[in-house]
Amino acid sequence: MTVFSSILVANRGEIACRILRTAKAEGYRTIAVYSDADAEAPHVRIADQAHRLGPAPAAESYLNIERLLEAARTTGAGAIHPGYGFLSENAGFARACREAGLTFIGPSADTIERMGNKAGAKRLMIAAGVPCVAGYEGSDQSDAAFVGAARAIGFPLMVKAAAGGGGRGMRLVEDGDDLVNALSLARAEASNAFGSDELILEKAILAARHVEIQIFGDVHGNFVHFGERDCSVQRRHQKVIEEAPAPGVDDALRERMGRAALDAARSVDYVGAGTVEFLLDGTDFHFLEMNTRIQVEHPVTEAVTGHDLVALQIAVASGEPLGLEQDDIAFTGHAIEARLYAEDPANGFLPASGRVARWRPAGAEDVRTDTGIETGTIVSAHYDPMLAKVVAWGADRDAARRKLVRALDDTILFGPTDNRAFLAAILETPVFAAADMTTGFIGLEFPHGLAPPEPALQDAALAAILFYEADRAAAHTRSIAVAPALLDWSSSGLLRTAYRLATGDREFSISLGALGNDRFDVRCGDERLAVAILSRVGGRMQVEIDGRATVVTAFLVENDAAWLSFDGKTRCYRKVLNSHVKQDDVSSGSRIPAPMHGTLTDIFVAPGVSVARGERLAVLEAMKMQHEVTAPLPGIVEKVHYDPGSQVAAGDLLFEIALQQTALV
Repeated sequence: MTVFSSILVANRGEIACRILRTAKAEGYRTIAVYSDADAEAPHVRIADQAHRLGPAPAAESYLNIERLLEAARTTGAGAIHPGYGFLSENAGFARACREAGLTFIGPSADTIERMGNKAGAKRLMIAAGVPCVAGYEGSDQSDAAFVGAARAIGFPLMVKAAAGGGGRGMRLVEDGDDLVNALSLARAEASNAFGSDELILEKAILAARHVEIQIFGDVHGNFVHFGERDCSVQRRHQKVIEEAPAPGVDDALRERMGRAALDAARSVDYVGAGTVEFLLDGTDFHFLEMNTRIQVEHPVTEAVTGHDLVALQIAVASGEPLGLEQDDIAFTGHAIEARLYAEDPANGFLPASGRVARWRPAGAEDVRTDTGIETGTIVSAHYDPMLAKVVAWGADRDAARRKLVRALDDTILFGPTDNRAFLAAILETPVFAAADMTTGFIGLEFPHGLAPPEPALQDAALAAILFYEADRAAAHTRSIAVAPALLDWSSSGLLRTAYRLATGDREFSISLGALGNDRFDVRCGDERLAVAILSRVGGRMQVEIDGRATVVTAFLVENDAAWLSFDGKTRCYRKVLNSHVKQDDVSSGSRIPAPMHGTLTDIFVAPGVSVARGERLAVLEAMKMQHEVTAPLPGIVEKVHYDPGSQVAAGDLLFEIALQQTALV
């Protein structure tokens, strides 16, 4: 037995919060670590003790092994749980922990090296006769070697980071013209996220399903699996929706896949929680990789098996036997998880950042929300944009699906743009309802993402009323000598207040008149609405607009922004202010703004250079992903406003381009 009484969680956000919750419940003293960007984060307060690592960039904080070990020494930690992501599959970190006398809650460094590296793991599986996807996992990492291998494999194919997962350092390549650029971007992402730029190639099987098996081993040679999860609904090769059990996997197929997964685990004397991932094509499956850690989607397995997998991890790391036989693991009902991201589904799913103005998770029965945010949290551009996991359990798949849709509708998130409505739209498609998804599902069903709700005058009218009430309250505090009733009237009759509000590319010029008793006359051009607020209870507002009743589930006015949530969607209206990049300039292509907050890692053009439509101008890095900024039209670069390495905010002007006449033809 290995005895330890305190656990340091070497991670952040919802990952750290989830692990800390179980560790505390099991009676351990808990220790959090944080970067400067996370000094006020919830995981810091949840822990019994917290230690600062360093500046916001992950390389200087959460990926810095020496600083993590120093934190463990300073706080007297006996064990380290790496979470998932960051250093969780870093053999050097696992080895350093054990050399420092710390219990690493995960497999051995040797196992991580053998199975955590995609190239090495695939070579092991090929040698063991496990069906694998055709590909290239050679030691020659030159572009020439990859180009030659790609010709032999055939397109389309996947470029993957050998050392990591979660979609980082991964690119789908449709033809040879895009391969070298994809290699460059994948290397940069992989190096940033995992500290290694090693890559592999795999033939892309576009119509398959992604099914993974949750395995566990202990130091006494016991192995079990906890069934499978379907993770086919993916975007940019990152999982978006996961569920257990996998639709269409019967007992016989589950037994075959489970046996193959456990054979893989036994071949490396695996200890702890791990996941063996397969591509499932009909009843044929091909080994993809082994994740030598617990996964983001583990709550769906917990929901259908009743086992706390993090508690099992801690017990196994302590040297305890699993205490389970395969027949002891039963499955009840169905669970589905949706990943709530700070990203814009209407704008290429670009990550978003900023302050969370209001956060209220759904509180329904059979719904679990794992999160690392709260009202006031700053969503940083330095880290992954996932904010929360929303999980629903039901007696069957459709019950779980319905409950998850309702939970997403009831979740309130005001601040950074998020994908909540997109998740609900996925769950409500006939294809998902029929469990007929493949890994190409999102590309087929949502080729252009999901547009925000179409702005309507009634939404803008409600926003104007919220602004009016906020302004009126401010007037009361500034001039208490003025009778409240007189704030709404002038000597010539009803006093009207004008508001110019914007949402997306749409603007509304609204004239608002307060009639008393929460009744308003709203005008916008030739249109006119009669609005009455019937009740306000617990943050909800029932209104009547031209005789039609509407319930606003949440609302907020803050810093010239008004948020409203109803019908499961969020509307945000802002008072119009001067913008440094005019929309007509952006639309014409002459002025290129930053699409999001981030760091300009590369700039490929200079003033006077001719560019073609689609040519790369720069690479913008945010939340561990590399995003290309390209020329929307051919022209001549007139100005470059930033240097490589510069931090930019969304909307900052990056380039000015003089359009060529051919662009107008």
